[in-house]
Amino acid sequence: MATRVQYENSNEVGVFSRLTNTYCLVASGGSQNFYSVFESELADDIPVIQTTIAGIRVVGRLTVGNKNGLLVPSNTSDQELQELRNSLPDKVKIRRVEEKLSALGNCIATNDYVALVHPDLDQETEDIIADVLGVEVFRQSIAKNVLVGSYCALSNQGALVHPKTTTEEQKELSSLLQVPVCAGTVNRGSDVIGAGIVVNDWAAFCGLDTTSIELSTIENIFNLQEAETNDLVKDMRSSLIDDLA
Repeated sequence: MATRVQYENSNEVGVFSRLTNTYCLVASGGSQNFYSVFESELADDIPVIQTTIAGIRVVGRLTVGNKNGLLVPSNTSDQELQELRNSLPDKVKIRRVEEKLSALGNCIATNDYVALVHPDLDQETEDIIADVLGVEVFRQSIAKNVLVGSYCALSNQGALVHPKTTTEEQKELSSLLQVPVCAGTVNRGSDVIGAGIVVNDWAAFCGLDTTSIELSTIENIFNLQEAETNDLVKDMRSSLIDDLA
C-alpha cells in the first residue's frame, strides 16, 4: 500500500527516510505523526530507526541500503555508527564509504539484487557496493541525469523513473534490473522521484502532494495492491479460523 506523509511540512519523504525490506531509517527531530505513519505500516515486520548522519537529518540522501547492508558516508560519527549497529538486524552489514560523491542516496539506486550507480563513482566504492549490498552494479544515467538515486525509485517488484525517460531507455533499464520500469512523477508533477518516495516490496511512502493518479501508478508499478489483497485474505482467513475455533 502507498501512504502519503509529510516531514515538517516537506513532501520530500525520500530525503528524510530510507526504506528497505529489513529496516527503515527516518530522520530524528521530526513530528511524532511522521514516525507513527511509518511505525503503523512497518513496525510489525522491520525496525523503524530514528537517526542522523553526520549530524544532518537528510538520511535518505546520504545513505543507501538494501536487505543485506547499509552504506553511510565517511563523515558519519562513531556514535551514529554504533547506534545504527545496535538497532539494525544482526544480518545487515553496515560500512562507511570514503567517496567524494558523498550523497550516496543521490548517486546510487538499489534493490536486493541490482544497483544503478553514478558513472563517476570510484571503482573502490563500486566494489564495496557489490560486496556489502550483495548486488550486481551497473554505471548508468536516467534521462541523461547521472544522479540515478534522485531520479529513480527501485524495489524488487518494479522501478519508477524520471518522466522524460524514453521508451527505449525504459526497456534497457528493465532488462538490466529484471523488473518492470515505468516513467512517472510524484508530489503533483515532481520529477525528482527518489526524493519524493521510498518503497520496499510491500509498502511505499510518498509526499502529501502526490495525486491519486500518481498514487495509482506507484501502486501498480511496485505491485502494492497485491500485497494489500494478500494481507486482507490473511486477516479474513485468521478471523474465520478464530470463529471456527
